[in-house]
Amino acid sequence: MSTVHEIAALLPDPARLRAHLRALAVLDAAIGDDPRFCQYTFDTAWGPGEEAALMENGSGDDFSVLFTPAGALIRGFDHESEMSPYGTDDEQVWPGVIDEVPPVLRPLLDEPAFCDEGIDVPRVTACLWRETGDTVWRTGSAIAFPAGSKDPDGSGFLFRLLTDRSPEAVQAHFEDYYERPVPLDAIRHVLAGHPLTPAIAGALNPAVLSSGTRPAR
Repeated sequence: MSTVHEIAALLPDPARLRAHLRALAVLDAAIGDDPRFCQYTFDTAWGPGEEAALMENGSGDDFSVLFTPAGALIRGFDHESEMSPYGTDDEQVWPGVIDEVPPVLRPLLDEPAFCDEGIDVPRVTACLWRETGDTVWRTGSAIAFPAGSKDPDGSGFLFRLLTDRSPEAVQAHFEDYYERPVPLDAIRHVLAGHPLTPAIAGALNPAVLSSGTRPAR
C-alpha cells in the first residue's frame, strides 16, 4: 500500500522540491503548444510571501504545494478515492488527514481555490507539511486508510514525479501526455536548473523553431 506515510520519506527538502516543481512547470510550458493544457504551473505571487506549485490533470485530480515563510504544505486530491469528501456520508475531510496540520499552516487549506462550491471543506485526500526549521515531512499519524486499495489516498499517482524526480521518469510522463518524443538531454538541462535557451526550447518543442515563438522564462 502506498500512502502519504511512504511519500513523506521520499520527498526532498522544501528548497529542492520547489526547484523541481518550478522545473516541471517550465518543461510543461515549453513542451506544450497551449498553456491551457499544461498540468504543472508555478505561481511566484500566490500571496504575500507565498508561492504555489499547482498540478491539475484534467480528469478531476489535482495537487498544490504552497511555500510560505512558515513552511510548506502539500494538498492532494484524488477524485476517485474513497477518502474524498464527496465519497463520505457527511461530506467531510477523511478523519486524520488534516487534523494535525499546525495552526500556522492550517489556513492555507481554506484557500477558495481548494474548496468547491457547495461544500465547506477543503478538496483533499492527502496532506503533508513541513514547518520552517523542521527536518522531516509530517502527515496525519492516525489515519485509518480504507482497505482494498494499493493507493487509498491517491498520493502514489498524484506525487509520482515528486518522489521519482529522475529525468527518465519526467521524460516518460511528458512523452505519454503529449504523445511525442521529448529529448532526455533537454529534460536533464531544465531539471538541473539551467536557463531555457532557444536551443533547448526548440529541442523540447520543434514547433517553436518554425513559428519563431520566443521561449518562456
